[in-house]
Amino acid sequence: MFEALSDKLNGVFGRLGNKGRLTERDVDEALREVRMALLEADVNFRVAREFIARIREEALKSDVLKSLSPGQQVVKITNDALVDILGGKVHRLEAGPRRPSVILMVGLNGAGKTTASAKLARHLKQDGQMPLMVAADLQRPAAIQQLETLGGQIDVSVYQDAKSGNTPKVAKHGGKRAAELNAAWAIVDTAGRFQVDDELMSELESVKDAVSPDETLLVVDAMTGQEAVEAAKQFHDRIGLTGLIMTKMDGDARGGAALSITSVTGVPIKFMGTGERADALEAFYPDRLASRILGMGDMLTLIDKAQASFDEDEAAEMERKIRQATFDLDDFLGQLQQLKQMGPISQVLEMVPGFSAMKGNISVDELDGSHLVKTEAIIRSMTPEERRRPEIIGGSRRRRIARGSGTTPQDVNQLLNQFSQMQKMMRQFMGVPTGKRGKGGKRQSKKMRRMMRQQGNIFNLPNV
Repeated sequence: MFEALSDKLNGVFGRLGNKGRLTERDVDEALREVRMALLEADVNFRVAREFIARIREEALKSDVLKSLSPGQQVVKITNDALVDILGGKVHRLEAGPRRPSVILMVGLNGAGKTTASAKLARHLKQDGQMPLMVAADLQRPAAIQQLETLGGQIDVSVYQDAKSGNTPKVAKHGGKRAAELNAAWAIVDTAGRFQVDDELMSELESVKDAVSPDETLLVVDAMTGQEAVEAAKQFHDRIGLTGLIMTKMDGDARGGAALSITSVTGVPIKFMGTGERADALEAFYPDRLASRILGMGDMLTLIDKAQASFDEDEAAEMERKIRQATFDLDDFLGQLQQLKQMGPISQVLEMVPGFSAMKGNISVDELDGSHLVKTEAIIRSMTPEERRRPEIIGGSRRRRIARGSGTTPQDVNQLLNQFSQMQKMMRQFMGVPTGKRGKGGKRQSKKMRRMMRQQGNIFNLPNV
């Protein structure tokens, strides 16, 4: 996500940070590179021009140029400007005064509208707000079946009336069915077109009149760049939008649409799709995304994902095992499986502060998670006794485990050594008092930080 733009911005600001003091010429040269990077990322020309003008005005103030860390000050100014063009604040779904609240999903074909409807339904369900999906796309063959299949996967009901042929009627009856089921939301999936035309807009106007939606969300493909921005402008001018869902953000290395669309249309991005999985839909936080673009990570989203993937009872049991030094390879395997639930390992690592500066030194298998698959295969090839007591694994057992997992004895040995190191660090970590101040506090703090740096190598991940 935003890889090309992020790499260029990090290069520019890295060079600024190496300068003790900044001159007006230094700032102008850096901003010239930033402007080119934005245009190459397909950011709207007007948005890029205003963005650069704002940064230059703030960066050339005397208190910035004369500060002890002018490069960092310019990065902060850039971060604030990025947050503003991305929408400034979080825009959540606004429920109506009566149940169910209605969400009208609109968009062009190929943007992932039906899939986004299901992801949004799952998101609402996870938040304790049970939705009903309404299959009001009567144009595309198999659209109803697709929505029903997705609904079955996430255990959300779907209302459909394929025989009707009247889209506004289906949408209205779907809203009534949602009321009968006491659903919190009715998500109306409508038909798309390959281009914005009068026929499409007239049908959407009829559907909107029939259901009076509380939210009208346009689903746009981030990878189409300024075409997505233009489509959003036309939809908003004709039917009025309350928000946007940007799909395929994980495949958009440039980011021009996301950085332009709110500034051009005035419509906020409310969600972004980051993959094909049913849970690959994130609430849109402008400040968090700006932080990712500038290579500063996104720890808050990482924590959200961890909390959604890790069960509280299991976490408490894991803490007990660590304290009692009974953490074994079965527990390690469980932790790997939960880590995989957080999404592709490359996306998880992108949220780690400083990762962007280190990713050139990380192998491909670490980014695609194949090393986790190898680790899992090795552990599954062990007997229950070997998982509980890995110290009994000698040469012949290593060879047997390697044959069973399709790896080498060296791979098995490496895993056992890493696990042994992790056990030692856990025992050390649990023995270090936390939150203690006063005499010796600095030494304890340094010891904890050193152990946390070492712990980064357990999964062959970068030290952070």
